[in-house]
Amino acid sequence: MKRKAYARAGVDIDLGNKVKSTLPGLLAATHRKGVLGKVGGFGGLFALDCRKYRQPVLVSSVDGVGTKLKIAFAMDRHDTIGQDLVNHCVNDIAVLGAESLFFLDYLGTGKLEPRVFTQIIAGFAKACAENGCALIGGETAQMPGFYQPGEYDLSGTIVGVVERNRMVDGKRIRPGDAVIGLASSGLHTNGYSLARKILFEQMRLKPSSRLPELSGSLGEELLKVHVSYGPLIQILLKQFNRGATQAIKGLAHITGGGFIDNIPRILPRNCDVVIRKGSWEVLPIFQTLCQAGRVPAEEMYQVFNMGIGMILIVSPAKVDAVLSFVKRQNPEHKAWVIGEVLKGRGAARVTD
Repeated sequence: MKRKAYARAGVDIDLGNKVKSTLPGLLAATHRKGVLGKVGGFGGLFALDCRKYRQPVLVSSVDGVGTKLKIAFAMDRHDTIGQDLVNHCVNDIAVLGAESLFFLDYLGTGKLEPRVFTQIIAGFAKACAENGCALIGGETAQMPGFYQPGEYDLSGTIVGVVERNRMVDGKRIRPGDAVIGLASSGLHTNGYSLARKILFEQMRLKPSSRLPELSGSLGEELLKVHVSYGPLIQILLKQFNRGATQAIKGLAHITGGGFIDNIPRILPRNCDVVIRKGSWEVLPIFQTLCQAGRVPAEEMYQVFNMGIGMILIVSPAKVDAVLSFVKRQNPEHKAWVIGEVLKGRGAARVTD
């Protein structure tokens, strides 16, 4: 059969339709109450049950995975990247107290590879199911000549909801409050441009290389899935922010900008946060990057999460209770008191 002109130009619509025909089965696990219509429409449909809320506020965020994609290309492993994107977006709205409702993705590539596409979408579906978030639509664009062979780009949009008077906005943060850090799995989705330069250019390592301090290959370490804190945060808020009691006063997702740039986003103008080095377990990968790359410590804490993926600012009277509650939810959840709130001008700093 003669190939169609558009396919000869690099865009195979028929292949795209065939690959997308597998989506309903992959997305079934992400279905939740409120989803309307079917996958493949011009727009995703979601009916918010407003009876559950007095003043519902929709919270949205959009993001990408960044140059972590380069590791996926080098490893030819694409099942974790979708999880990274969903979890990152979930965390970005979870800091406001929002429950994730639905997610939409964008995939742009030069040539659609069915195996790669299926792995990516399976990752989206897995993470959405784990976060109770519906995957209701997206876009796959074939753009020959726009990307390097074998490469693609991803972005995602998430929408959630929070009761207006239950939003965690940082306004109640006061000097004397404690800062609790929740452990990350590794680099998550930030700092990869610097990490790749140090590891692959300066140290001349490969994704298959093994370092004594790491449990697997370097590529496996760099592809560790970005942790989702969304479900845990929802449970914590239900337990500790009830009625007039608001023990958890602020939440910050430690992504690009590290501690220095992310924490001030939630601080009142008259408060600073001091983070104490040595108060948690810094993962070996960060120690390697710091030493081999000769990166100043202050820059490390502005580029990387250093082993802390989320911080909670908590009333001092509830610190022990929050720590114990986190550990009871899952023994693998590691949490530490890593700093405190002081009088200041809305800045964050890291000290010895």
